[in-house]
Amino acid sequence: MTLFITIFIGACLSMLLLLYMYFEAHKNVIVSSELYFNDFPDSFGKIRIYFISDIHKRDISSSMLNSIVDNVDLVIIGGDLTEKNVPFTRVEENIKKLRALGPCYFVWGNNDYEVDYRKLDSILLSNGVKILDNTSVTFESSTGEKICLLGVDDIAKERDRLDLAILDSHDPSFKILVSHNPQIVNQLKLEYHIRLILSGHTHGGQIRIGKFGPYKRGGVFTYGHSKLLISNGYGTTAIPLRLGAPAETHLLTIAHKK
Repeated sequence: MTLFITIFIGACLSMLLLLYMYFEAHKNVIVSSELYFNDFPDSFGKIRIYFISDIHKRDISSSMLNSIVDNVDLVIIGGDLTEKNVPFTRVEENIKKLRALGPCYFVWGNNDYEVDYRKLDSILLSNGVKILDNTSVTFESSTGEKICLLGVDDIAKERDRLDLAILDSHDPSFKILVSHNPQIVNQLKLEYHIRLILSGHTHGGQIRIGKFGPYKRGGVFTYGHSKLLISNGYGTTAIPLRLGAPAETHLLTIAHKK
């Protein structure tokens, strides 16, 4: 009887843990962060960026996005918008939800190449999403100050060309780089003047035991003269479970440091 009770309790605890991990993987959380830079163009005031990466199989929560309607200047999709066996109807619905928030920009992730990427490219363009594939886009204030948003193609597929994105940008300007894979930091040079990097890919390790996991938990880190955001991401890979690295998206407010 004692052995039976022990097994029963163990089974119940295991089930509770799995339920918790499923809940962690399906959270609809927007992490708000304020980032200040002493060289951010004061004439822009502040900009608000909604950043989401690693959507994979998930349907984006409309109620989550509704909580920030009219509070977003730019939307950035940081790669792995989809993966194999995800219906394009679901992908397009997710794109439309994000596009409704504001101007939308996209960089390729490794899992995006598991699908017919030409069709994905067409869906993105037909919905008004700008694809940053080793290119940049420039925003200019009324005083002539500039912000450049740069994006590189996926590193794992060896399609990244940061040098081309830099050539396509303006100098001087405040530069924000989007790369699905945070390993792009290994290619940074001081003369690039990149101040903020937005990335995902690692899922924060997805399943962590305390401090231990295949990757560090997501967060905002300092890398040389730059700030690096690594997101835990919104979806999952392989199994729909998370532990110690809950699903997240981000609302970033970027402004001049007074």
